[in-house]
Amino acid sequence: MKFEITILGCGSAVPTSKRNCAAQVLNVLERYFLIDCGEGTQYQMRRFGIPYNRINNIFISHLHGDHFFGLVGLLSTLSLQGRRGDMHIYADSRLQKILDFTFKTLSTELTYNVIFHNLYRKEEIIYEDNILTVTAFPVSHRHDAPCTGFLFKEKERDKTIRKDMVDAWKVPIAFLQYLKKGQDFITPEGEVIENSRLTYPPVPCRSYAYITDTLCKDKFLPYAKDVDLLYHEATFGKEFKDLAKKTYHSTAEQAAIFAKKANAKKLIIGHFSSRYPYAECLLEEMNDIFPNALVCHDGDVFAIEQRKRYI
Repeated sequence: MKFEITILGCGSAVPTSKRNCAAQVLNVLERYFLIDCGEGTQYQMRRFGIPYNRINNIFISHLHGDHFFGLVGLLSTLSLQGRRGDMHIYADSRLQKILDFTFKTLSTELTYNVIFHNLYRKEEIIYEDNILTVTAFPVSHRHDAPCTGFLFKEKERDKTIRKDMVDAWKVPIAFLQYLKKGQDFITPEGEVIENSRLTYPPVPCRSYAYITDTLCKDKFLPYAKDVDLLYHEATFGKEFKDLAKKTYHSTAEQAAIFAKKANAKKLIIGHFSSRYPYAECLLEEMNDIFPNALVCHDGDVFAIEQRKRYI
């Protein structure tokens, strides 16, 4: 029952020998979702064993090169390998023009359809299947590159039948589907058996929030409230808080304060400036605020374990 993030790149505008540009893959029950696609992303996917041919949905936060320059190469490779299935891209509408122009200039015709879903400056569910929803929400970056955050959340599952109790009350098999949805059972004699006596609560849903390239603001807290895992950019340490504000970025300290206010269970920070050869120094300004915080590295995998149901 996987729900895990693989970090393909945790650097910012300038890649280093240790950090690639921004990209992550979320695996939810063997559904693969690519989040941002900086330069070299397809190489990183090969390096870390990601089956990139199984990615059908790509989410691009904004149109700065460190978040999408790897996209042309990835789409081209998939075509060279004969991909047939549709690829869905969720991004600023200008990205479609960029890709159309690039492939037209190169006289390249892809072997599959690319379906664009424009991101607008508002909260909206942009993807949904029987397991997962993805909510997009605007964050505060530069005006020439409006940026979007993403909240990935499992849908609530059905309740689990208590076999001993449904047998004891002789609940018909045909009625079990209604018990799973929360209905009470009424016996032939008219007695109401509460649903809670016949079922276990569903397993709690897992969630992941991705917030990058933004000023840290409390108005984004609802999208990260109680999440199992929060990724928040921390381009700078607090010694550069003025530069962070000027460039519409956040510090590690601000990310920790945000995670605490959101009641996130775990925080990972990334999008580090190349001025930090080793980003572990940023942990010092977070430990006293939000102890369950980690610096991410290329290749790190963060698994959100299936929690036990509440009884």
